[in-house]
Amino acid sequence: MTQHDDTATNPALAAAEPMMEWWQQQWSQGVTPMARMQLAWMQSMAEAMQFEAQFLKTLAESGQKIAQSFDGEPPKTPAEMQKRYQALISELTDAQMDRMKKAAELSHDFRRRVWEEL
Repeated sequence: MTQHDDTATNPALAAAEPMMEWWQQQWSQGVTPMARMQLAWMQSMAEAMQFEAQFLKTLAESGQKIAQSFDGEPPKTPAEMQKRYQALISELTDAQMDRMKKAAELSHDFRRRVWEEL
């Protein structure tokens, strides 16, 4: 039995059919923007996790370099040791600044994505 046969035999269904079609259209239009906003949020979170993973990788590499500097040839002078540490601190500082810059851009990117979805 088709939907047309049901409405032909039941006047209540025939009367409610335009309202049900309107409701179904409104419901489907209401869900889609929310799903797109959630997708934009998830994309922003994925980017944030990627930035954090990159920063953690930089920290791990820095720690490895420090360990290697003690395992290898020891510095001959305090100035050489200071130079090694200064290079490592510079790398970490640059990584932290890059991390902060990306974090600041992330909120703007998220707002832009949400605005595009609206």
